[in-house]
Amino acid sequence: MAVKKKVLEFANKVSNKKPGSKGAFTERDPEYKILEPVVTDEMAEVALCLDFRVPKSAEEVSKLCGKPLELTTRLLMELADAGVCFVNKKEGVDKFWYDTWVSGIMEMMTNNLANVRKYPQIAEAFEEYGRVRGAKTAGMLPVGVGLMRVIPIESAIDGESRRASYEEVSKYLNDNTVFSVSDCACRTVREAMGEGCGHLKEDMCIQMGHAAEYYIRTGRGRAITREEAFEIIRRAEENGLMHQIPNLDGSGKTHAICNCCGCSCLSLRTAEMFLNVDMVRSNYVAQVDKDKCVACGECVEHCPVNAARLGQKICSAKPVVKDITTTVTPRDTEWTPDKWNAEYRYNRKNVVDTGTSPCKTECPAHIGIQGYIKLAAQGRYTEALELIKKNNPFPAVCGRICPHGCESACTRGDIDEPVAIDDIKKFIAEQDLNSEHRYIPKIRHNYGKKIAVIGAGPSGLSCAYYLALDGYKVTVFEKQQKPGGMLMLGIPAFRLEKDVLEAEIDILRKIGVEIRTGIEAGKDITLDELRSQGYEAFYLAVGAQAGRRIGMPGEDAKGVDTGVNFLRRINLGEELRLSGGVVVIGGGNVAIDVARAAVRVSDGGSVSMYCLESREEMPALDEEIAEAEEEAVSIQNGWGPVRIITEDGKVKGVEFKRCLSVYDEQKRFAPVYDEKETIIVPAGNVLLSVGQTIEWGELLRGSAVELNPNKTVRADPVTLQTAQPDIFVGGDANTGPKFAIDAIAQGKEAAISIHRFVQPGQSLLIGRDRREYKALDKSGVLFEGYDRAERQRPSKKSMPEAHKQFKDERGCFTEEQLKKETERCLGCGATIVDQYLCVGCGQCTTKCRFDAIRLERRYDGEGVSYEKLKPVVIKHVLKRKVKMATKKIRQSLSGGRA
Repeated sequence: MAVKKKVLEFANKVSNKKPGSKGAFTERDPEYKILEPVVTDEMAEVALCLDFRVPKSAEEVSKLCGKPLELTTRLLMELADAGVCFVNKKEGVDKFWYDTWVSGIMEMMTNNLANVRKYPQIAEAFEEYGRVRGAKTAGMLPVGVGLMRVIPIESAIDGESRRASYEEVSKYLNDNTVFSVSDCACRTVREAMGEGCGHLKEDMCIQMGHAAEYYIRTGRGRAITREEAFEIIRRAEENGLMHQIPNLDGSGKTHAICNCCGCSCLSLRTAEMFLNVDMVRSNYVAQVDKDKCVACGECVEHCPVNAARLGQKICSAKPVVKDITTTVTPRDTEWTPDKWNAEYRYNRKNVVDTGTSPCKTECPAHIGIQGYIKLAAQGRYTEALELIKKNNPFPAVCGRICPHGCESACTRGDIDEPVAIDDIKKFIAEQDLNSEHRYIPKIRHNYGKKIAVIGAGPSGLSCAYYLALDGYKVTVFEKQQKPGGMLMLGIPAFRLEKDVLEAEIDILRKIGVEIRTGIEAGKDITLDELRSQGYEAFYLAVGAQAGRRIGMPGEDAKGVDTGVNFLRRINLGEELRLSGGVVVIGGGNVAIDVARAAVRVSDGGSVSMYCLESREEMPALDEEIAEAEEEAVSIQNGWGPVRIITEDGKVKGVEFKRCLSVYDEQKRFAPVYDEKETIIVPAGNVLLSVGQTIEWGELLRGSAVELNPNKTVRADPVTLQTAQPDIFVGGDANTGPKFAIDAIAQGKEAAISIHRFVQPGQSLLIGRDRREYKALDKSGVLFEGYDRAERQRPSKKSMPEAHKQFKDERGCFTEEQLKKETERCLGCGATIVDQYLCVGCGQCTTKCRFDAIRLERRYDGEGVSYEKLKPVVIKHVLKRKVKMATKKIRQSLSGGRA
């Protein structure tokens, strides 16, 4: 394609370059590429008669370019519509001028969405400009004079006596009278390139003054009031975004406020990819008060540039990372590509190398446990619940049934006993259940697209909850008559009373989730039929609701059932009575539930459990084993079933043989038996609790979804996307049978993926928090000086013959017990901030509930206009050269050390 010479000439003019001279642009440069699709040479001839920031009328330009006034006017309006120049009416006459590439022409051209859709080259050129030109600016500009500048969230600097008016968002809004809002240009670029991060572009950037007039007139933005502008700012801050302004209008002046994320913003890329933070930073840096910090992780998750990470607060005899401040920077170092962080959109870290709180690490949902414990200690129960529900919509349920790996990992357990985390969570959730005004989370967005969730178990409901918070229209299809999945039908009421579950499910309905029961997807309605109804994505969370059989003789006899089917029948209200002794085969938590339920429906006969594992190897939790034994369940370890003995088609007993070992040296399941040692146990009923399987029915017929040999679905381990792009899978259907909290965690991850999938141009991986955590090394912790405060235990409810009732006799902490138990937390973790990488946006301060992080004024950089920029840059570059030379001399004198 022939080069448009006049277009190339104009590209050079904008950057004050002479065509053909050294360093002049060619057709390979982004400055030419962005113009080429929409600017003709005829348009460029007119543009060449415009000046930088000097408004001219069409009449003036007509005389300069020698074209008729009517033609000149039309071409100028075409340039303005394309985004090459501004147009404003001044004293009743249209005036035209051009501005800098960034922020200016590139954003304006990108905000013509029709052109970007037609010519993706426009978006690609904008992205290339920042990548190519940004690399060359590393270290070249002092703080405060970059093309764009971070403006702190105003509440973050409210108490700062040294703050200047040019650091306040409100100043710019109050200084102007005309406002517009448009799509974010950076996110438009990312979307066009299929590299969106999930933060969407719509109604993000505010223009003011002449820019607003231009945006409104050319249809790039819509007119808004000052009050609406303040509301957009407030909502952006609430949703985790931060602010930047175009910074070349002069000190205290700007024509726009951008609400940015670190994963798509082309300006923040300067700080994240090239580590050229000084070019965009505010005058502030975040400081953490470790005494107040509880490592909830909210600041870490919301830091746009990954400057904050979780570390260790508790003292250790071993080396611990205490400072992560970047020391090799462009300020005094020649900045070459080997020093860049090119993969910054993929390699976010949540934790320093030496780890953080074990409780947050071990929780599959990575809930901010230290955080909600502290909030509970302060009596801030609703805030504690809100923090939990950021990662788990079912705290009341999990407070009763969770295996609490967090407690097993708790550092306090190395002193005496772990903190009673589950009981604390149960107390917090109980306050909400008993409250007249329950906590209803706020809907963040209104995206409106239809999503179908198949299965109303913990994973499906979790996914529905988080999608609903983003304003999606979510319908959950459940084949049973009640929602809840295994929580409703697979867990007996003495462990999880169903009114508790129903109360938490009711919150989903209040935020707009539709739950349709008695509908089996694949049979009553197919996925294709749902697609035809406008559903754009599917989350399969059918659970492992079918019990497994062993395949031994006698399994078809009357009196034999799987444990999960037995529990389902009870939970559905079927009146059961078991005559004769009951043998439960299995050693996991479900087997315990089955045995305890059998105690309640037996006619007084014995209930015994037989499992392959030794007592130490049993999968069931120790506390659940103890509860079973309290109810006279006999647990027999080291026995494997051989056959069920029958008479006239009915169970009479079970033959077992001695199991010598269950696992081989590689910890693989490989039982070894003593064939000579056998026993026969009389029984009238046998309940098989040796695992669960998934029943897909007709659900997957005709789809590209692939199954593993164990009937779980193959899916990407991070995104949960299957081989059928619009189908995602999670919970037991993906992992095989696990705990509810594992399923809940996957439900949230699926919601993140589905949101990205149904929105145009979004990547499922870019900018995603991988939620990779590492526990601190407890072997080095110094425990001297800590008290030996006794662990609190809730009293049991007064319930005569509790072992015959399907009611939960476990009580809840009193408030006094809660206070005592929260005091036992050692507060292992705290946030650490990279003082160089922090751009001083203040987003972290808005998420901290403990006043543990604040902005401190560290710099005094003040913006300058483009016209006054050159001498400031030259002075800074000379100083930098001196620093680099001095550093090299020091290194040579110290043998190469910095």
